Amino acid sequence: MSELSRFGVSAEEELLQNFDRMISAQGYSNRSEALRDLMRDALVKSKLEDAPETGEVLGSLTLVYDHHATDLADKMNALQHEFFNFIVSVLHVHISHDDCLEVIVLRGEIQQIRSLADSLLSLRGVKHGKLFITLPAREIVERKHAHKH
Repeated sequence: MSELSRFGVSAEEELLQNFDRMISAQGYSNRSEALRDLMRDALVKSKLEDAPETGEVLGSLTLVYDHHATDLADKMNALQHEFFNFIVSVLHVHISHDDCLEVIVLRGEIQQIRSLADSLLSLRGVKHGKLFITLPAREIVERKHAHKH
């Protein structure tokens, strides 16, 4: 772990009080850890937005779907087999008589991960879903090195 640096932050009293209430409700014991998490989240978002369509990402795709939908299971299986090298694990849960929840853990090129997610989310019978993408921890905090000529 790298060395800690201290810095001061100025904020309106009402903003600070609201922030303190929020982080307390979320279980943070201090502002520093909450700010570090906010900083990491901002860095991941920035790197993902600025990233080219290449580079390894980690992700999870959560789907809720009607398991009675015609051919849905076959289509989902076919897509998962097509993208098998990007799928780390799959959790399948029977939620009710009609609904299933599936969480697919993904790792690989961002373009491929998004392509698989879009293909699965657009299938008829998928009621709701969401793709979460992040970066390997080493890439969140890595420094950009100046290139010497």
